[in-house]
Amino acid sequence: MTMPSPSFSAARRTLVIVAGAGVGGAGAAARRRKITAETSLSRTRRARRINAELAVIHPDAHCELDFRTPLELTVATILSAQTTDKMVNSVTPTLFVKYRTASDYAGADVSEMEGLLKPTGFFRAKTKSLIGLGQALVERFDGEVPGRLADLVTLPGIGRKTANVVLGNAFGVPGLTVDTHFQRLVRRWAWTQEADPVKIESAVGPLIPRKEWTILSHRMIFHGRRVCHARRPACGACALASWCPSYGDGPVDFEVAARLVKGPDAAARERADALRLPVRTSEEIADLARKQSA
Repeated sequence: MTMPSPSFSAARRTLVIVAGAGVGGAGAAARRRKITAETSLSRTRRARRINAELAVIHPDAHCELDFRTPLELTVATILSAQTTDKMVNSVTPTLFVKYRTASDYAGADVSEMEGLLKPTGFFRAKTKSLIGLGQALVERFDGEVPGRLADLVTLPGIGRKTANVVLGNAFGVPGLTVDTHFQRLVRRWAWTQEADPVKIESAVGPLIPRKEWTILSHRMIFHGRRVCHARRPACGACALASWCPSYGDGPVDFEVAARLVKGPDAAARERADALRLPVRTSEEIADLARKQSA
């Protein structure tokens, strides 16, 4: 096994992943232990390298909820709790035709709205949230969705995650959407071990330029849904292997891993093939480190 030049720090050496070395649970656990020695600067550089790779892997990353206005996105995001974006998108066309303004939601018939929302699950609570949202917007914001985090989180059905989705995608205000995929990936990548979403935001924010927070969130959600799954991540078909201290938590054989890659259509296998990049050697990692330090 080729090791990095002695001139490189121990922190950098912990990032070296050589194909076939330390694969599996024990190897991954050892890498996670070693990564704790990583300096803040090295972690930032690695995070930005991962972000750059994500841009290549998922050039189509975007908000997968269909909307035209801030109100529509706010409603769709509230409905997305405990269900899929695909399910929400199947319900909202009818919903958005019937309820066009905050006043429409404020005066909605409970039974009628519940019937429309039933496929999304938790339809009674969601109906209550949407009617309450409409009433609050009419009473406090002239029927318009506010463009400030401090205002959004005071509205029914809106927490910090939903507020960041709305701000980033409807108003162009950068924000980190710390959903379950985001939380899982930042811990696997050892960007932070925090579990509280607000603390995760505070830890991850300084690693990535603020202007990229929203698109980073989309890229991470895409990667979490398609490649880095909760139970069996497709490690062997992941182009981030060189920078991931959790490489080996999932199958590393490409043929096995490629079958785990998901996508919106039958091109999932081709998408996996596009990710089939060799795990970088220690010399290549060292070369990247030199360029990043220049």
